[in-house]
Amino acid sequence: MEAYFQLMKLEKIKLAWIYINREGVISQRVVRVVDIQDEQIIAYFYERKQVGTIIKDHILSVLPLTSIRKSYGV
Repeated sequence: MEAYFQLMKLEKIKLAWIYINREGVISQRVVRVVDIQDEQIIAYFYERKQVGTIIKDHILSVLPLTSIRKSYGV
């Protein structure tokens, strides 16, 4: 998954990810990866309009928010 996050960072693609927070609550956010560190990812959270961090192990699912047509130039 590390390589996937690197690609999303380089392409500046919006992601929808589902994660579990410290209290055990599952939520979904729309983000853009800003930086990748050893144990965490720094991302821009569109809903909050600010940068935050999340522990990599807490991410349950990730989906890019781009259309397939745009990705393949159709």
